[in-house]
Amino acid sequence: MERRLSRRGFLRQSALASVTTAMAGPASMAAAGDARSAGDSAVAEAEHILITLSVNGTRRPLQVEPRMTLAEVLRDALGLRGTKIGCNRGACSACTVWLDDAPVCSCMLLAVDAADRRVTTIEGLADGEKLHPVQAAFVEYDAVQCGYCTPGLVMSCAALLRDQPGAGAATIRRAISGHTCRCGTYPHVIAAMLATAKTHS
Repeated sequence: MERRLSRRGFLRQSALASVTTAMAGPASMAAAGDARSAGDSAVAEAEHILITLSVNGTRRPLQVEPRMTLAEVLRDALGLRGTKIGCNRGACSACTVWLDDAPVCSCMLLAVDAADRRVTTIEGLADGEKLHPVQAAFVEYDAVQCGYCTPGLVMSCAALLRDQPGAGAATIRRAISGHTCRCGTYPHVIAAMLATAKTHS
């Protein structure tokens, strides 16, 4: 004989099924969350690539994301905070470093494109405790105010001193024309460079 399910029995079974589902739900959701986290970690790990940067004469192997700029890697991965990020679009030149001895805006260069090339930052100019001549001149001629743009200016000026030791005022102005100094220290920078040029020409 077919057994008929009473209304009370139906409700009891429905309630039991709901409780069972509710109890299993968090565990299932947790398992799904763990699976997603593991997948995300695997993807994140896969997105990092190994490069070697030669920074201030030292080769540094690093795991970086392909989208990271040289400025970000220098500051965040290597702790070289002398390189400043100002506009982050190559307009202010605060982030200037040397790439194979040429001044470049490191915020506009991907770190992967600097792999196996020579990178020099403001930290690499001084010889131990002895300041680079341009650094010393900036101090002597008060070319430093807030200091945020100073590392980039020093890097461009040091490259100019190396390549054109006897540069005149017009050449110095051209060399620093891409740098934004909100404190307006340009006259002091030019005076510092003219004084340095006299002793190195």
